Amino acid sequence: MHKVNNTLLVVDDNPDDVELTLAALATTTLAEKVVIAKDGIEAMQYLRHEADFAAAQSPSLVLLDLNMPRKDGREVLAEMKADPVLRKIPVVVLSTSEAEEDVLTAYGMHANCYVSKPGDMFQLIRMAKCLEEFWFKVAQLPA
Repeated sequence: MHKVNNTLLVVDDNPDDVELTLAALATTTLAEKVVIAKDGIEAMQYLRHEADFAAAQSPSLVLLDLNMPRKDGREVLAEMKADPVLRKIPVVVLSTSEAEEDVLTAYGMHANCYVSKPGDMFQLIRMAKCLEEFWFKVAQLPA
């Protein structure tokens, strides 16, 4: 299996969840580089190549938590999908919320996938491996 040449953006304010996500991603070839944004403001600066991120590589995939300070994931998703360039970047909502309202809202805002963030490392690894198998092997972005 070859390594995908891309950058993945993880947007999450919880250091423990970030650590679990990174550990799960390390078991895959899903991304060559993983960038962490601690909140929605930092994520949008990264995506728009603003502030310290002027030379940042655009991500091929965004893993987005919903509940964050300053700017939450719903706001990030809305801004991304309203932007003609950013709307093409796939977004996987990775959230501890299993509330039907959150799931429906995320899909209604054109999230590509919604995954309930498990507290179990093995479940998170299975999720990362499923993304690896599906996202870049089956689902291809249009040119």
